[in-house]
Amino acid sequence: MRRREFISLLTGAAMAWPLTAGAQQPAMPVIGFVNPTSAQSFARPLSAFLKGLGETGYVEGRNVAIEYRWAEDRNDRLPAMVADLVRRQVSVIAATSTPAAVAAKAATTTIVFEIGSDPIQLGLVASLRRPGGNITGATQLVQEVTPKMLELLHELLPTAHVMALLVNPASPDLAQTNTSKVLAAAHTLGLELHVLNASSERDFEGVFAKLIELRAGGLVIGAEALFTSHSEQLAAISVHHGVPTIYKGREFAAAGGLMSYGSDIWDSYRLTGIYTGRVLKGEKPADLPVQQATKVELFINLKTAKALGIAVPLPLSGRADEIFE
Repeated sequence: MRRREFISLLTGAAMAWPLTAGAQQPAMPVIGFVNPTSAQSFARPLSAFLKGLGETGYVEGRNVAIEYRWAEDRNDRLPAMVADLVRRQVSVIAATSTPAAVAAKAATTTIVFEIGSDPIQLGLVASLRRPGGNITGATQLVQEVTPKMLELLHELLPTAHVMALLVNPASPDLAQTNTSKVLAAAHTLGLELHVLNASSERDFEGVFAKLIELRAGGLVIGAEALFTSHSEQLAAISVHHGVPTIYKGREFAAAGGLMSYGSDIWDSYRLTGIYTGRVLKGEKPADLPVQQATKVELFINLKTAKALGIAVPLPLSGRADEIFE
């Protein structure tokens, strides 16, 4: 080869190299985040998810993009939202809450869930240790915790023989589980239990009016995304109507709810974020065991108890992780 031809080849290669290298740069991965509530009401769990994602090296806007889909308390919108994300060919779908996970379970895209139900019972995974398929995630201790809520309320109100449970009929899988578990606990405790429904915040006032009509001694709010996103509102309504109420999450008791008991939602969403990042790095969901948030906390609002004329027994207050006075 002549020297002049060799130099021409090198020059052409040098000019072509930046274009070729640029064309081969990988596109930023995209996460589809699906939730039945709203961004405003679910800010804390979302921040936990982003923290877990960051622990694997992914930061939104820097090296990963997130397509958010908020159903605004309309669970019937979830299947269409999941289908849209599948069409957009996102890298992974974070299906947060039981209704979102159920809506996503038939999708061919990789799924990481955060739920408060048994994933095996829902048909999401084959087993907790070896999920199989394209889906894995994290769970809260809802099925174990909700009956315990009734026991705690009974311990606080031993003379009350009529209690109520609030569920969301728009989330039938979770509502059915909560109902069966709490009914069994009520039978063991010798309590009469009424099951009330609320599928939107518009139903809340009617629920508390019904409680007064039933002369219920207390209310257990079943774990559900709708109730979590409106936990402070539910706490305020329960105080206004003078109904002793228990729900999960520190926010409920801090806002005036009588008691809170349950697993830490922050921990569960952080685990979900970590798994989402690990999947983006190439790990297969089938090889990632389902994680379970194991931290359970009890919060008691003594100010509310005093306003309701309730004396909190020392053995109960002594077990509290935090007391609001």
